Amino acid sequence: MVEDALHLTQHLLTPSPSPTGLNTQGLADFLRGFFGPLFLVTVSVVALFFLFTREITRFVQFVAVAIAIGVIFYVPNIIEILARGIAGALGLT
Repeated sequence: MVEDALHLTQHLLTPSPSPTGLNTQGLADFLRGFFGPLFLVTVSVVALFFLFTREITRFVQFVAVAIAIGVIFYVPNIIEILARGIAGALGLT
């Protein structure tokens, strides 16, 4: 009985092997599906605000930034490429 308890304790205290890497399968699609429509609504509301207040310079600046951010959401594989680059820079790979 003591041997069984000792064996069970040893089994429970043995660390499990760590995963080989980060599993990001489907993460980009989830982010694109969740934040994409939210991004479009936000851009539309802010752009209309700038147009109605006749702040053309800020409107043009905002559209330029919105296009740059839109590229991140809608260009295929750009999120994966950026995530791998950031993970590599942080030493996670």
